Amino acid sequence: MLYQQSPITITPLIMNNLLIFNFNSTKAWSGWEIQNDVVMGGNSFSKMERSKEGNAIFKGYVSLKNNGGFASVHYKFAAKDISNYKKAYIKLKGDGKNYQFRVKSNIEDKASYIYIFKTTGDWQTVEIPLKEMIPTYRGRSLNIPNFSANKIQEVRFLIGNKRAENFRLEMSKIALK
Repeated sequence: MLYQQSPITITPLIMNNLLIFNFNSTKAWSGWEIQNDVVMGGNSFSKMERSKEGNAIFKGYVSLKNNGGFASVHYKFAAKDISNYKKAYIKLKGDGKNYQFRVKSNIEDKASYIYIFKTTGDWQTVEIPLKEMIPTYRGRSLNIPNFSANKIQEVRFLIGNKRAENFRLEMSKIALK
């Protein structure tokens, strides 16, 4: 069973970070891809579009029909050495719903490491301790240690709250500190 980790801390983004992605500083978003429950027969849909400020807006509808129940967007990239970083910082504005931030150290791995966070409806910086990210596969917790890798190759945002719902998550930056 997945659970919400410790409360998030709202903290300003600091400049000495390892930048994973800054949506409003580039128009090259081709590495971002939508992946919804339709891969398993579900009916959820989502898209990512640019706000007038240049931020990414990930939005859509999660359907429970046909054993569905999630929508996600992910970004794969060349491996980044994260051995000197302890936390992820994500500047975003949600809709009051819970979302998952997921990472993979290797894009070939089946398991993802996740952290569930609640959005406030306002702009916030979500602070995620990497060592608190739990291993999962297909929605089930795995009996292996929490995230401890020295590299990452994928980040993902996923909504799957076991209910049919519209959603909207606006994102500005993802960085590690």
